[in-house]
Order: sequence, then structure tokens, then C-alpha cells
Amino acid sequence: MVLTQILQPTCVKAPLDGTDKNSVITELVDLLADNNLLLDRDVVLEAVFAREQTRSTGIGSGIAIPHGKCEGVADLVMAVGIAQVPVNFDSIDQKPVSIVILLVSPADRTGPHIQALARISRLMLDEEFKAKLEKAASPEDVYQLISIKESG
Repeated sequence: MVLTQILQPTCVKAPLDGTDKNSVITELVDLLADNNLLLDRDVVLEAVFAREQTRSTGIGSGIAIPHGKCEGVADLVMAVGIAQVPVNFDSIDQKPVSIVILLVSPADRTGPHIQALARISRLMLDEEFKAKLEKAASPEDVYQLISIKESG
């Protein structure tokens, strides 16, 4: 799976405006809605918040991957945000996050959802790539970094 097949350049926000977990998640869901990628914004927001209540998606090392499966989307969609000031995400390592990757898929399509989560996790193991993402100053920079990493 290649993430740039899911992520549209217009679904990247750098820097994020939100200063807490809920506002950052809402900001990324709204970004997807603004790009006409959602069938129902409120259903998507509810699904992502419900998943977050089960267990934080702050996976540690400054990364959060909020996600959900619901009927509010027709296809797997993704948004990426970079926080200039790290955000408390109740991460497993108790450290704030700078990189937030939102993933939402239809409830009946688990395979692509899991593949995308795995691909994101693998990319984030590359410390040099992660550091470049954290320093990215614009949505274009973020998308280009991901695109180059995916093609190389």
C-alpha cells in the first residue's frame, strides 16, 4: 500500500491550529469534510472519538494515529497534521505529539484500514524521516516528504 494513493495534497495541515487532542482530531476531520471526502462529518467524528475513548491512539515517539471505521465514508481516507507546539494526546509514553495522522475507513473494509495503519507505523520507525516531518513548515513540504519516502 502506498499512502499517497490515499492521502490527497489538500488533506495536509501544517501547522495545525488545535492545541489539544479533541481540537486537533476535529480539525483533521473538518479538513477531510472540506475536501468532500466524507459522507457524514458527524458520524466520522463520533467514530474517531469513540475509538479514542477505548484507548489513546498516541502511539509514542511524538506520533498519534487517530482512526475509526464507520458509515460516514465511502472509501479509506487520510489526513495529516503537524503541530508546531506538541499536543498532549494521552500517549502511551506520556509525551506530547507533533505528527497526527488521521485514518477513516468504511466499517466493512478492515483489510485496507489495517494495511494503512501498518504502513504508517513502518514509515514512522524511520527517525530521520520523522524528524523532517516534524520540521515541515507547510502542507506542501509534508506531502512532498511523504511522496519522496513512498517512491524511494
